[in-house]
Amino acid sequence: MPVNYTYPGVYIEELPSGVRTITGVATSIAAFVGRAKRGALNEPTTIQSYGGYERAFGGLSADSTMSYAVRDFFLNGGSTAIIVRLTKKKGAVEQAKLAVDTLALVAANSGSWGNGLRARVDHDVRPGDNKIFNLSVRDGDTGAVEVHRNVSVVSTSPRFVTRVLEQESTLVRTAALPGANRPAASAAPTGDPFADASSSKVAAADFADDGDPLDVAAYEGSQTNKTGMFALDKADIFNLLCIPPVSDTANLDKSIWAKAAAYCEERRAMLIIDPPVEWKTKDAARTKLATDIAVTSKNAAIYFPRVRQPNPLHDRQIEDFAPCGVVAGVIARTDSTRGIWKAPAGLDARLLGVDALAVPLTDAENGDLNPLGVNCLRTMPAAGHVVWGARTCDGDDRNASEWKYVPVRRVALYIEESLYRGTQWVVFEPNDEPLWAQIRLNVGAFMNTLFRQGAFQGTSSRDAYFVKCDRETTTQTDINLGIVNVLVGFAPLKPAEFVVIRIQQMAGQIAT
Repeated sequence: MPVNYTYPGVYIEELPSGVRTITGVATSIAAFVGRAKRGALNEPTTIQSYGGYERAFGGLSADSTMSYAVRDFFLNGGSTAIIVRLTKKKGAVEQAKLAVDTLALVAANSGSWGNGLRARVDHDVRPGDNKIFNLSVRDGDTGAVEVHRNVSVVSTSPRFVTRVLEQESTLVRTAALPGANRPAASAAPTGDPFADASSSKVAAADFADDGDPLDVAAYEGSQTNKTGMFALDKADIFNLLCIPPVSDTANLDKSIWAKAAAYCEERRAMLIIDPPVEWKTKDAARTKLATDIAVTSKNAAIYFPRVRQPNPLHDRQIEDFAPCGVVAGVIARTDSTRGIWKAPAGLDARLLGVDALAVPLTDAENGDLNPLGVNCLRTMPAAGHVVWGARTCDGDDRNASEWKYVPVRRVALYIEESLYRGTQWVVFEPNDEPLWAQIRLNVGAFMNTLFRQGAFQGTSSRDAYFVKCDRETTTQTDINLGIVNVLVGFAPLKPAEFVVIRIQQMAGQIAT
């Protein structure tokens, strides 16, 4: 604000510097879409460990390929995941129901996990108030007990039972508004208060099921209603998208891959595609790539073959699993140790928790698939099982694409998203040289930081990147239209995919 100079003396004014630091966005938040044992439906839930997944979604499940993929992600170095649970209705009862006297309850979300719920009511509250009570609920699946004290049947009460359960409970909700009177207290237990007849349980007629296997409609959902994969519209950001197969023996429909790839281009993310279960040989992958996957997106990458791991739910028998979770974890680990510009492949890109690969590949077989844009998982001496490819689905040599390599594409997406978020302050600013100078300063500082970290080619910043915002990029017509144009260029690092060592025998020299 201008100062009104009224008295002789010294006046202090603070002037803006024009510096607005652009912060780089996260690079390895993985989104998983699929079935889970329990948890909120069509709601993106952020977790930071597999323990968090077990608490929110019930851990490993034979019907959930996603549960194994999430486990593999954290095992291989992942740190943040977003889970979207989907379901397809099967029976008439989607959520288990139980009643404690006159209080009708329903499981917080669908699935057979709710069939083991038990509940109790007691009146150990302040005397004289016959509208409040205590509600205790136990999860038969995990043994967890919730106690909600001093809840009321009065809708105007700050402890109205319906609102309290909606805000605090992960197990139950009220199936209908409670009556005018509080429910009667449960009988005194003779032993375990949740094991004998003194507690209420779910009747067999009110048992819920886990639904049918997901179909195309369940995965695709609706972008308008933010369901299916589009539930991720409610999430702020994700960088990797994994959609594990329907089951160990059933693949995703290829139309899902196409729609997911298009969605990733819209959200500046990378899609990790699993190979179909029928790809048992190199030739199957080579000949069926165009028909089984049919994706040529620069924002997608396919990895072959599937991985073999012990299944804890089947007496640790070795079974084949989709590799998306393992690969996403390797990408996250590489980002944290080397940077997003390092290809998530090579001897350091080890597949942890993998006993074997479903299809062992030789160098020659790898050489047949790599030019087609198929990233191979290999077994290398001393290193073990590793990722041995870094191409996008647009990386077929015949396409001659500038987005041939995964790290090049991911660096571009990282810069795009960081600048998109970091330049929001520009909107509605006066569109003239002072603004352009600030843009050049702040975007240039961000790009120079990346250059100093080793993200670009070149020995000097002039060789590595440029930022242009002036009269050449923004004409008077643009100014009249309210447009400011910023041109940012960078020289990406490309992986050393082929290492050529030439050896020559030295001829003996004759002294003259």
